[in-house]
Amino acid sequence: MTRLASAFAKGHPALVTFITAGDGDTAANLDALVEGGADVIELGMPFTDPMADGPAIQAANLRSLGKGTTTADIFAIAAAFRQRHPQVPLVLMGYANPMVRRGPEWFAAEAAKAGVDGVICVDIPPEEDEALGPALRAAGVAPIRLATPTTDAARLPAVLEGSSGFLYYVSVAGITGKQQAALASIEENVARLKAATDLPVAVGFGVRTPAQAAEIARVADGAVVGSALVELIGQYGAQAPDHVRRLTASLAEAVHRAGNMSLGSSLRA
Repeated sequence: MTRLASAFAKGHPALVTFITAGDGDTAANLDALVEGGADVIELGMPFTDPMADGPAIQAANLRSLGKGTTTADIFAIAAAFRQRHPQVPLVLMGYANPMVRRGPEWFAAEAAKAGVDGVICVDIPPEEDEALGPALRAAGVAPIRLATPTTDAARLPAVLEGSSGFLYYVSVAGITGKQQAALASIEENVARLKAATDLPVAVGFGVRTPAQAAEIARVADGAVVGSALVELIGQYGAQAPDHVRRLTASLAEAVHRAGNMSLGSSLRA
């Protein structure tokens, strides 16, 4: 069983967390996520034009790029993380340019060498899978796809084809960190997605608090939290790891407990 599969097979929904590579003390913040109980970690690759991201992650990208963070630095961060945490899934998330500019085979090989479990590329649509997907699959790295509220029944098979690890459901038609979709809409769409795939479905965009994450965890296989953690890193700098650890612990408790509550409700029904 892969690390990603194991993370979604713990008997409770998974807490998926996101921070930006090169922003603050990334190694210490990654360790804080693990210590707080994150089940899966997404590591953002800074990019000059992060079109899907809101102000918090945009600012983190600029801070990281201002320090001169390179793709080689990101792989070094990932490799060091893998040495410290051999069982925790690590996913790279970002945009196509840094992933394909040296060739998809190079990127996939470096990701595999660094112990990366999956890659989310925001701006390569499934119809253009050949740009990166075959190289990732050949290297044993999961191409993780995004589904949105506008992913209809006609397009969903293309999204699912060749995808692995988990399916990331973007709950709002907008940018990260700005608003949250109504729970009824999320529940309806998650049910629709789960009827079409055996992949775990994790829900993100607009999930900021333990209460919001718990609501998601009652209807999905995982809840994704990014902007709230990234804001702590921007606000507290070198002191951020303690704050990241505390928020992650609160989120993990809420997500894991919500899954148990949902199971109990289904058993009583």
